[in-house]
Amino acid sequence: MSRVGSNAITIPADVTMLHEGGSVVVKGKNGELSAPLHSEVSLSIENNLATLKPLRETRQSKALWGTMRAMIKNMVVGVSTGFTRNLHINGVGYRAATQGNKLVLNLGFSHPIEMEIPAGLKVSVESNTTVIISGADKQLLGQFASEVRAKRPPEPFKGKGVKFAEEHVVRKEGKKK
Repeated sequence: MSRVGSNAITIPADVTMLHEGGSVVVKGKNGELSAPLHSEVSLSIENNLATLKPLRETRQSKALWGTMRAMIKNMVVGVSTGFTRNLHINGVGYRAATQGNKLVLNLGFSHPIEMEIPAGLKVSVESNTTVIISGADKQLLGQFASEVRAKRPPEPFKGKGVKFAEEHVVRKEGKKK
């Protein structure tokens, strides 16, 4: 049985949640997010608590129960406080900058890499080597952060590349004489 799905979601005072048809709409100070609610799961909202229940006792229903609960919880947290992901750039001459709605990365290639910043995300660059991505949609934020990291992942010998702030790069020993 799902342990995640059985927990109720507490809705903060500044967040409103609506269950319309087959979708859930969550509004807060950081924007509005919506997601479809799977037909295997039912949602009830009472007294600033949202609870989900599986409609059938099948394995798929129980799996979707926990998944939908986690998605809705991430939407509530996103519109109330938001999510942040930090990236560090390490390497001689490697740097980042923002130009309008683009993130420009100089990562040792013959040309700079320009990436369009998705709507709903905010990107700021501190000291040319720290990129801070923030937004309300956790999935979109993680996808964009992983796409930035994939442009030059950290290599194991010198640690050069783009890495997440909490990531630890296991270093290898170089050649011996």
